[in-house]
Amino acid sequence: MANISKKVTERFMRAVPRFQRVLQIAKDRDVNESDTVSILNDIVAEVLGYDKYLEVTSEFSIRGTYCDLALKVDDRVEFLIEAKAVGIDLKDMHMKQACDYGANHGIQWVILTNGISWKIYRIRFEQPINYDLVCRFDFIDLNPKDEKDQDYLFILSKEGLGKNAVRITTKKYRA
Repeated sequence: MANISKKVTERFMRAVPRFQRVLQIAKDRDVNESDTVSILNDIVAEVLGYDKYLEVTSEFSIRGTYCDLALKVDDRVEFLIEAKAVGIDLKDMHMKQACDYGANHGIQWVILTNGISWKIYRIRFEQPINYDLVCRFDFIDLNPKDEKDQDYLFILSKEGLGKNAVRITTKKYRA
């Protein structure tokens, strides 16, 4: 995959195990969606490298509804994140909700997650609007030393965004 810098891989190796423990505890406690979003906000900052005060927006408004998180770079939304409580199984209706948010705001990349299960969708702006599941992974099962698992994280990272990693990697690791 893309050439991931040592700084980024070290961040993955340091932060992923910590959040794997946090997510397991959250699952065991069956925390609600709001608490799951708080954990995701920290994952986005500490694992994926976004500034949670400048590049992450909570409750992003889309035509009177709200998506849980939006990741912005240079004031442009690049990813929408629709979160469910850590104990909720992700279903097709959740995916449709997440993709509708992206389609209504012209955002091509949408992430559906409960913190543990992550699904990345690419919206196809055609008639009718359609979407593809381009990759998925379980955060708790990630091995931050494994190249494929690093690729999954890199495509969502701020550094990967600048290198179009999501477009490159999703061709390699189709869901």
